[in-house]
Amino acid sequence: MATSPIQLAVHSRLLSYGSTESTKLVPSSSGNRGKIVCSLRKLELEDMNFSGIGRNNDQEAPRRAHRRKALSASRISLVPSAKRVPTYLFRTDIGGQVKVLVERTNGKYNVLVEVLPLELSYAHSELVMVWGLFRSDASCFMPLDLNRRGADGKSSTVETPFVQGPSGKVTVELDFEASLAPFYISFYMKSQLVSDMENSEIRSHRNTNFVVAVGLSSGHPAPLGISFQPDGSVNFALFSRSARSVVLCLYDDISVEKPSLEIDLDPYINRSGDIWHAALDCSLPFKTYGYRCKATTSGKGELVLLDPYAKVIRRVIPRQGGSEIRPKYLGELCLEPGYDWSGDVPPSLPMEKLIIYRLNVTQFTKDKSSKLPDDLAGTFSGISEKWHHFKDLGVNAMLLEPIFPFDEQKGPYFPWHFFSPGNMYGPSGDPFSAIKSMKDMVKKLHANGIEVFLEVVFTHTAEDAPLMNVDNFSYCIKGGQYLNIQNALNCNYPIVQQMILDCLRHWVIEFHIDGFVFVNASSLLRGFNGEILSRPPLVEAIAFDPILSKVKMIADNWNPLTNDSKENLFPHWRRWAEINMRFCDDIRDFLRGEGLLSNLATRLCGSGDIFAGGRGPAFSFNYIARNSGLTLVDLVSFSSNEVASELSWNCGQEGATTNNIVLQRRLKQVRNFLFILFISLGVPVLNMGDECGQSSGGSPAYDARKSLGWNTLKTGFGTQIAQFISFLSNLRMRRSDLLQKRTFLKEENIQWHGSDQSPPKWDGPSSKFLAMTLKADAEVSQTLVSDIVGDLFVAFNGAGDSEIVILPPPPTDMVWHRLVDTALPFPGFFDEKGTPVEDELVAYEMKSHSCLLFEAQRLAEIDSSKRKKQIRLSSKRQ
Repeated sequence: MATSPIQLAVHSRLLSYGSTESTKLVPSSSGNRGKIVCSLRKLELEDMNFSGIGRNNDQEAPRRAHRRKALSASRISLVPSAKRVPTYLFRTDIGGQVKVLVERTNGKYNVLVEVLPLELSYAHSELVMVWGLFRSDASCFMPLDLNRRGADGKSSTVETPFVQGPSGKVTVELDFEASLAPFYISFYMKSQLVSDMENSEIRSHRNTNFVVAVGLSSGHPAPLGISFQPDGSVNFALFSRSARSVVLCLYDDISVEKPSLEIDLDPYINRSGDIWHAALDCSLPFKTYGYRCKATTSGKGELVLLDPYAKVIRRVIPRQGGSEIRPKYLGELCLEPGYDWSGDVPPSLPMEKLIIYRLNVTQFTKDKSSKLPDDLAGTFSGISEKWHHFKDLGVNAMLLEPIFPFDEQKGPYFPWHFFSPGNMYGPSGDPFSAIKSMKDMVKKLHANGIEVFLEVVFTHTAEDAPLMNVDNFSYCIKGGQYLNIQNALNCNYPIVQQMILDCLRHWVIEFHIDGFVFVNASSLLRGFNGEILSRPPLVEAIAFDPILSKVKMIADNWNPLTNDSKENLFPHWRRWAEINMRFCDDIRDFLRGEGLLSNLATRLCGSGDIFAGGRGPAFSFNYIARNSGLTLVDLVSFSSNEVASELSWNCGQEGATTNNIVLQRRLKQVRNFLFILFISLGVPVLNMGDECGQSSGGSPAYDARKSLGWNTLKTGFGTQIAQFISFLSNLRMRRSDLLQKRTFLKEENIQWHGSDQSPPKWDGPSSKFLAMTLKADAEVSQTLVSDIVGDLFVAFNGAGDSEIVILPPPPTDMVWHRLVDTALPFPGFFDEKGTPVEDELVAYEMKSHSCLLFEAQRLAEIDSSKRKKQIRLSSKRQ
C-alpha cells in the first residue's frame, strides 16, 4: 500500500529552528550504495527563533496529543556501548529489531541503521529505508535538494536501500555535517516480497515511525541545572512533576524577544521520574537558556523560565513595547568562573566570640559620602574598600542582608533566585563581576579575621518568581494562607529540601560563606498543608549535613511579610542558634521604665529560658535594633501610637527637638542600649547606622531605611558612639571569661543586688534598679593573656531618679575601677583602663537612666598618676 510523504513522519514537534529560509541538504558523491553524505549548504542561524510562534493554537493541542501517543509507541531504549555512542534499539511491528547508532567523528555525525537478523527471516527482494529530517514540525520535513518533492509542494522523503556487507549485516549509513545538528531523523522501512512483489511497510511495534535524535542525547537526571560533560556536551536537568511538557529554550542573543532554538523534550526519552534532562554539544553558538513548562494547572506555559539551579544568571533588559512573556532572567551557558582561593583561611571563630554587624550591600557604600568610585559604590567591592570600618568598631563578623536577585518593588526579602548573587552588586553589573567581587570581598574579610554571614529567605519567593511556574504543586505550600502569601515554598517537601541543601552547600563551597541567618524561620517548621511539624526534615537535615557542619546556622523568626516576629519553640539538635527577640523586647521595656527586673536578669545571663536545653548563651544572637522597625536613635526619639509595638520611648518629646535635657537623656539611652547589648551573655548584633545615629524619621518600614552617611561618623555623636562600640568590643574580648561564655554562669559566679546591697525586688513593678557582681573564676582567669582577672560590678538604673549605689567589697588586694558611667559627658563616660575609687569609699551616686560598670584591679596596677585622679564621691559610706 502506497503511503504519502506526509504520513511518514512521527507526529512530534521535538526541536525547532524558526528560520524562514529552509536549510538545504545536498548529497555528496558516493560510490557506496546505501550510504548518503549530506553537507550543510546554508543554515540561517541569525534567523533562528521560537517554534510554534504564530501557529494556530487550536491546531496545536491535538497535534501535541498525537505526538505523545506516537512517542510512547516507539518504545525507544538506549543501549550502552563501550565508546558511549548513543544507541537506539526499536521493536518492529513484525517482531524483529532495528538498532540505530549515532556517532560524531571528524566534524560529522554518522548514523548507522542496522536491521537485526530476525527482521530478515522473510524473503525480501529489497529492503529500503524511507527517511526525512525535521526540527519543528514532523508533518513537514526539512527541504532536501534531492529532486524529491511531494505533490503538495512540501519536501519529500528519501529512499535509501539497505546494503549487506561482508559480515552479513544489513545496514544504511548516513553522514551529516555537525553544524546541521541538532535535528531528528524519522524513518520507516519498506520491503518488496519475492513471492507476490507487493510492498510491505515495517514500522515500530505500535505502528509508528522510528525517530532518532542527532546532536541531542537523552542526557542525565543528575545533577540538576547544567553540567559540562567530558565528552564535550552540556547536560540540562530540571525537576518538574506537574509539567506535561518541557521546552528547552536557547538564545544566542539576549536582546531578542524569542529564543534562537527550542527543544521540546520527549517525555519518553528525556524524562526520568520527575526530572527532565537532555544533552547538547557545547560547540553550538548559544549563550543563555531557559525553560517553558506547560502544566495542566498553569496558564503561563508560554513563559520562558529561569532554571532554579542556574549558577550564573543574566538579567534580560526589557524593551519598550516588548512581549509580556519575555523572561527577566536567563541562565548563562557557561561554567561558573574559577577563582583562586589560595591563602584563604576562614576565621572559624567560636560562636561565643562573635560580634556581628548587619548591613545592606547597596546602602552601605552607595552614598556619595563614601567617596568611592561610582562603579564600586553599593557593591561587594565597596565593602572590600571599607573593611577597616569593621575593624575600627571591633566587630569580627559581617551579616549581609539577602543578596539573591529579588523583586525590586518589594525588596531583597522577596527573592527571585537562590544560587547566585544579584548582578547589581558587581562593579560592572554583570554576573561575572558580581561573583568575582563577592569572592574577593570574602577573601579580604577572612584575611582580616572577619567572618561573612548571609541572610537567606527560603520560605517564600517573589510573586512572579520562575520557581512557582516550574512546578507550583511541588514547590508551593498548600497552606499558604497560614503565611499570608500564595507563593510560600514547601520547604519540607523532598525536592525543595534538596534544593535548599544544594543551595547552602553551593554558597559554602563556592563562596566560603561562614554562616546563614534563616529569615522567617518559623515557617521552616511547616508541612505540606501548613501544619507545624515537631521534627521538620529540612531543619534536621541542615543540622546534620557534613558539608555544613562547621557553618553557623541561625534561625530568625522575623517575618518580612508582616514585619513582625512570632516566638516559637524551634527544634535545634544543639546545632541551631536563634535571633533572640525576647532580648530586644525585655531590654526595651526596662529602659522605658516598664517590665520586671527578673526579665532583665534573664537576658543579661544568656536567656536560659530559651537556650538552657542543651545549648547555652552562645546560641543567643542578641539585638536592640535591626533593619526593620525603628533604628537605635529612633527608639529614643519616637513613641507615638503608630509605633507602639516598637516598645520605644521618646525621652519626653516626640521627634526632633532642641531641648537639651531631652537630647542628653536620649544620648544616655543610646549608650545604655549598647552597653546592655555588649555586657549580656550571647552574641551582640549591631545594625548598620547604629554607630552614627542613622534615622528613618520614626518609620518602622524596611524601605524607609537610608544609605549610610559616612560624614555622620565624623560628627560629635558619631565619634563618641563609634568609639564606645569599639571600647565595648575590646572589653568583651578582654574579659571573655565572664562576657563571652559558651556555658551559663555558675551560681557561685554571680550575685544580685539592690541599690543598698539588699536582694533585688524581682517582681516589684515599680523597681527599676538592678546590680550584679560577676565573680571571676580563678582557674579560668589564670589562662587569660591579660593580667586583669578581677570581678565586675554592673548596675542598671531605669528610673527617673538617682540612686546611691553601695558597692560590694572588692576582692583582696584589689580596688574598684570605674570603666563606664553612661551619665557622664564624653569622653569621660568610658575608660579603657578605668578610674580607681578611693580605698575607703564604697558608695556611688548613680544618675537616672544610666548604667555603671566597675572592675576590680590589683593595687599594684594603680600608678601615681591614676591615684591623683581617684574618684571623689559625695555619697555615704557603708
